[in-house]
Amino acid sequence: MKDELQIRLSRDQAIVLSAWLDRQMTRPSFAENAIDDRAVWSPLLRISGTLEQVLVEIFRDDYNQVLDSSRGRLIAELGDFGVPESSR
Repeated sequence: MKDELQIRLSRDQAIVLSAWLDRQMTRPSFAENAIDDRAVWSPLLRISGTLEQVLVEIFRDDYNQVLDSSRGRLIAELGDFGVPESSR
């Protein structure tokens, strides 16, 4: 394809993003919002499908543990970013 864009993610980022996309894209409310801009489905399906092809972790028996570990490492890297002031 011409004019392709390459995005680099750590494995932890890819695992967490894949899980989030899977949850969001199957929610009726998400689909309703995406109808406002149907074109958004094209990149979402591409990203989701690519992640599913490269992430062997999603097929492991201990996937939930792998996902929790990835989330923990990413949250530790973020520090206070995204935490409401009232919760700090």
